[in-house]
Amino acid sequence: MTSIPPAFAQTILERHNQAGAAWLQHLPTLLADYAHRWSLQLESSFVLSYNYVVSARRADGSAVVLKVGYPSREFVNEIDALQLYAGDGIVQLLDFDRDKGVMLLERLQPGDTLSTLADDEKATIIATTVMRKLWRPAPAVHPFPTVAEWAQGLQRHRARFDGGVGPLPERLFAEAEAQFRDLLAAHEPPMLLHGDLHHFNILRAQRQPWLAIDPKGLVGDPAYEVGAFLYNPWPAFGSRPNVGGLLQRRVALLAEHLGFDRARIRGWGVAQAVLSACWTIEDNGQGWDYTIAIGERL
Repeated sequence: MTSIPPAFAQTILERHNQAGAAWLQHLPTLLADYAHRWSLQLESSFVLSYNYVVSARRADGSAVVLKVGYPSREFVNEIDALQLYAGDGIVQLLDFDRDKGVMLLERLQPGDTLSTLADDEKATIIATTVMRKLWRPAPAVHPFPTVAEWAQGLQRHRARFDGGVGPLPERLFAEAEAQFRDLLAAHEPPMLLHGDLHHFNILRAQRQPWLAIDPKGLVGDPAYEVGAFLYNPWPAFGSRPNVGGLLQRRVALLAEHLGFDRARIRGWGVAQAVLSACWTIEDNGQGWDYTIAIGERL
């Protein structure tokens, strides 16, 4: 019998209410159905957030991962992005069911994340290698959200606080608005991006030394990709000595290895630090002050 961790169940209930409760009740049956359909022996679940992810083995003994999520546009975007990437720089999608919210993925082994590397410079250079593998011209017609659409989170935040910025610092919020306005106006050729590429979404593997997981599927300026990386690994990075100096070194390395100027990288870092805080407040979550603190040090 599948065990549903209480914290995972609580997250689903908070996000989806009664529909989430019905989905949770059906989840064990859904897992059993797809284990049978794909001839899987289910093993142990991973640390869960918004999706139920469990290691498994196929009938031939190969190691795989079964990922099940509450059906949503975001889950389908992940499937579509993985299909376009076709395993280049990222985990391989083996099978899926869009309607039911189910994916079968290769298991990355040994699977330790980039956050386990103590050498921050080495981790940053590895991340740039993965980024460059993933970026490709966006299809002319695509289902993915754009960076401009994501930026509307700042407008929603203003509306929520009657034109103010709530608990966020006015100066940094205004700078984030200006950065989004100026960087979006640059009209860089739109690229398909991972959308959430940070230390916990880059894993050590065998097929390639490091591979990404969990793409959001996003279209826009490739330099936008650096934002989530700059404020991670959360929350340990924030407590390191001389965080400001580490951030400046990261910006320099990202500029050197990606070919973007430092101002553009810093701009996207500030913009995303504030946007992340807005999303956290919008979801009534805790910890928004962390990304603000990083943004103030950039």
